[in-house]
Amino acid sequence: MSYLKHRVYGLIFKLFKYTHINDNQVSFIIDSKESFKGNLDYIKKEFEKRGEFEFHFFYKDKLSLNSFKRLAGSRFIFLNDNFFPLAFMKFDSRNIIVQLWHAPGASKKFGGSVDVKSRKILKKISQNTDYLIVTSDDIKGYYGEAFQMPKTKIKALGLPRMDYYFEDHDINKLRSGFCKKYNISQDKKIILYAPTFRDEEKYNNVFNYLDLDKFNEELGEDYVLALRLHPKIKNFYKGDISSKGQYIDVSEWESEQELMLLSDMMITDYSSIMIEYCILDKPIIFFTYDLDSYLANERGFYYDFKETVPGPIVYNCDELIDAIRNNDFDKNRISNFVKTQFNEIDGKSSERIVDFLLSKR
Repeated sequence: MSYLKHRVYGLIFKLFKYTHINDNQVSFIIDSKESFKGNLDYIKKEFEKRGEFEFHFFYKDKLSLNSFKRLAGSRFIFLNDNFFPLAFMKFDSRNIIVQLWHAPGASKKFGGSVDVKSRKILKKISQNTDYLIVTSDDIKGYYGEAFQMPKTKIKALGLPRMDYYFEDHDINKLRSGFCKKYNISQDKKIILYAPTFRDEEKYNNVFNYLDLDKFNEELGEDYVLALRLHPKIKNFYKGDISSKGQYIDVSEWESEQELMLLSDMMITDYSSIMIEYCILDKPIIFFTYDLDSYLANERGFYYDFKETVPGPIVYNCDELIDAIRNNDFDKNRISNFVKTQFNEIDGKSSERIVDFLLSKR
């Protein structure tokens, strides 16, 4: 791959190599305003608590000389995902580039852990990145491999967006609004079902494996199923999916974190959403009707899936119903998993990160 576009970004950036660096200027490299939500937003709010900082949004696909100049003049530069032009941009030693990454912990393998061909450019990007922020010392090795980055640059300071769970949320109000919107009884327990996308297409329509009529017949008096589909999965549903049986489609609900807060239980499969859900200490079931195929054909995990995941693994609808009905959950399994994924769970990740960076100023 020539990375021609990314090299062009590097050439443009070179025009501003002598730009004065403003100690109080912070840049965020983003795709859109939507990608600013979460980690980057929490970091911005934390800087705002510390004094008069100037903030700049560098949009990846908008070529603006002024935007390049402001990026070059920023003391702190944050990313939330990959940005390949970094491999070709020559920064000043006083620029501090921080990769926050958008997900907690380590679950499915990614980046250089699975794509050997990408390792060369990832290594070049890592050379231009000062710090990669992760949630646990135990996962530094995995992230080092994924980003082709030395462990000395990887700091286990937490995930800013997870500070959300320590804010003052009125969960009863959230649940009440949810139940009113979908016209369901507030007495029912809400099961959030969040399946992930599979590369093997035939397994993407979960309704081929989940018998909703049976599910509701057995559990409908006490539970309601709230289904949050991965955006890519919807392409595999033919016709009117509401005809499959009674459930709530919450795929368009804006805040995934709100859904996690207001739900009583989660069903998932291989999605990294379960790492975040774990800190809430609620039951999780792994509905893995295609486990053998997934383990053989997909990108794999950083751990032994069957031995490690923080909840029961079920392979068909009957087992799923039984696990819910029998309350088949081991809280120790959840807490042990959490310990491997997080150093601290205290709502102070943003504070720790900004404290660390300001100490470098």
